Amino acid sequence: MREDICTIPINDVFLPHDGCPLCRMREMLEERSTVYITGAAMMEPDVRITTNEKGFCYDHFCMMLKCGTRLSNALILESHLEKLKTDLMPKDVKGKPDKKKIAAIHAQYKSCFVCDQVDWGMAHMYQTIFSSYANDSEFKRLYNEQQFICMEHYADLMAAAMNRGIPSKILPEFYSDTARLAGGYLETLKGDVTHFCSMFDYRSKGQDWGNSKDAIERSVEFLTSRRIVKEEQE
Repeated sequence: MREDICTIPINDVFLPHDGCPLCRMREMLEERSTVYITGAAMMEPDVRITTNEKGFCYDHFCMMLKCGTRLSNALILESHLEKLKTDLMPKDVKGKPDKKKIAAIHAQYKSCFVCDQVDWGMAHMYQTIFSSYANDSEFKRLYNEQQFICMEHYADLMAAAMNRGIPSKILPEFYSDTARLAGGYLETLKGDVTHFCSMFDYRSKGQDWGNSKDAIERSVEFLTSRRIVKEEQE
């Protein structure tokens, strides 16, 4: 398969054939972004201005704490907290509340620097997927060999494709292939979950569990685009 600076990351996430390739793509972008922001970038004035304004969601705060030092995270938090204190909190608590500042605080908790970086990266990678699917027969084969595409990324990918992301003459084939990857796995999951439930019926005593033992975990991954890690189950 022909590779360039745009297609190499795409090929990296499509080659493993393990789960949803778009989940792997997002995880790669999240890792790169959290390593970036807790590294030398945290000392760049323009980056710090942006992180002070946007902040981070809970999930990405947790990732930052895992990949960065406690000092690097503390320095990021120090200036972000100062920004909140100066711009959004009242200096005088007497009188009427400031509606604009309250609204700004609500907006703050829907804002995340890493989420924005990941969304930007995913949008660009979707375009590379569309281009590769349309022009590279080997990539199309690789695309169709995927284990599944989760519900979240199925919806995102098809929305991007329908929004002039892929040539209209190719859209029906792309839709068929993508819907098969999502819908086929959904059907398999439903069967596995149903079999799992049936195994608790006394009439199923001694029968084979088949592939149903981890059906709950696989269903959560398919529906939420996030795998349940072992610590979360204990």
